Amino acid sequence: MNPSTELARAVVTALVEAGVREVVVAPGSRNAPLSFACFDAADAGLLRLHTRIDERSAGFLALGLTRGGSRAAVMCTSGTGVANLHPAVLEAAHAGVGLVVVTADRPERLRGTNANQTTDQIGIFGPLVPTVAVSAGTAVPAVGDGLVHLNVHLDEPLVPDDRASFSPQLLGKTPSRRGFGSFSQQLNGDARLPIGPRTVVVAGDDAGPPARVLAERANWPLLAEPTSGSRTGDNALRCYRLLLATDLAAQVERVVVLGHPTLSRPVSRLLAREDVEVVAAPALGVWAERPFRVDAVLESIEVDEADDPAWLDAWREADRSVARQLDALLAGEADLTPYEVAGAVARALPAGGQLVVGASSPIRDLDLMVPRYDVGARRKVIANRGLSGIDGVVSTAIGAALGRERSSRTIALMGDVTFLHDANGLVLGPHEPRPDLMVVVVNDDGGSIFAMLEQGDEQYADRFDTLFGTPHGVDLAGLCAATRTPHWRVESLPELEHALAQPNGGIEVVEVRVRRDNRRELDARIRALRP
Repeated sequence: MNPSTELARAVVTALVEAGVREVVVAPGSRNAPLSFACFDAADAGLLRLHTRIDERSAGFLALGLTRGGSRAAVMCTSGTGVANLHPAVLEAAHAGVGLVVVTADRPERLRGTNANQTTDQIGIFGPLVPTVAVSAGTAVPAVGDGLVHLNVHLDEPLVPDDRASFSPQLLGKTPSRRGFGSFSQQLNGDARLPIGPRTVVVAGDDAGPPARVLAERANWPLLAEPTSGSRTGDNALRCYRLLLATDLAAQVERVVVLGHPTLSRPVSRLLAREDVEVVAAPALGVWAERPFRVDAVLESIEVDEADDPAWLDAWREADRSVARQLDALLAGEADLTPYEVAGAVARALPAGGQLVVGASSPIRDLDLMVPRYDVGARRKVIANRGLSGIDGVVSTAIGAALGRERSSRTIALMGDVTFLHDANGLVLGPHEPRPDLMVVVVNDDGGSIFAMLEQGDEQYADRFDTLFGTPHGVDLAGLCAATRTPHWRVESLPELEHALAQPNGGIEVVEVRVRRDNRRELDARIRALRP
């Protein structure tokens, strides 16, 4: 057996032993030994193999597979292909996702030379993602639970002399857990919080059920983002973002934070108040420090008794009032709004279903429209909130749909710019696994989120579209036709609800046309709602 083939098979063996069950390969010559080894391992039933022609799409597909519930690895050749994995790797690092990255490299004798397709791949993803270099004749290290980068030095010959024979016994290990954490921060204080201070629970991305359980045991309002995994039960408030502009927010004396809150400036302002005590659980990801002052970091947060229900009741009553006003406001609009699109998608998600949400406006629209789902119904809402980028969302959604095989349904919700940013995620070979996935694209011909930010002020109107609105005029139907992806275009709520109720299987795109010219004014009217 030639040294590169032997090394590649050892790497694949180490991946399978670490619980990797999905491998995404981008084609290349230098990573050919790894590709051949993965093919043989897949043929032996040890893993499922996916191929993508674009490394960025491959990286986000592997990220989505891992977030969906399977442990995945992505492999690519040397040079710029490695750099194209960087967005997905950074997202995994900051979200605490245990992605495995395997990059092929030139042999060590060519490092530091002007050899073709050769760069310095050691530490290419920066100090947040340590690189483990693996060469022929050295033992392949065990792959841990966290984010791992294996840089594999492969010399010619790059093709095997025979087929690999992998042992089915390698499947004995349970796949590794999805998340990993940075728990280096000092844990202090008693994990049991006293009742007394007016407290709210903020559940950011990936907070999980503990946020809901704590809020319910203590009779505290629950301010849960859609991707928190906590937007369930009676304490979760639908319109918390709007309520933080009312007198109720001024009465808050303590905030308990779980997960990674990223969506709301009102939440950020609440956490920045000097008169509010902040207690937080440890954060996932490579950075342990929160972007706000934390008075205590507690590994497990509990209470011994329930607080006076009057505090929670006041928030619930205000939430019901604002929610009724919001629904009436939206129903009175002549045209379909992005908020109504998000609400329809949220209602269409069945028990056991999975929703993948794009960054920018869609996830914030969903934040105001998603209902309190039933506890135990296993509805899963995920988004790339580690760095909140719009790149790779189509590929992430495909991966999540493939990774959560027992999901009753997977829907993706994203804006048109996000969709265009990863349209080549729809490029799948004829023999590739294809999930059932409906991609709902809210098309307002540009970047509407900027209309609601400082950049959207009237004084910048003469340059807004050039710099931020970026209208593109792309025919999404033609784009989908190029990849043979079924496409439907709808322009009313009944049409959208009909499309959502009639999935055809496979990957399909539902384009929803909405206005952008009135987005800032609509947002201002919503933010002005008061109980």
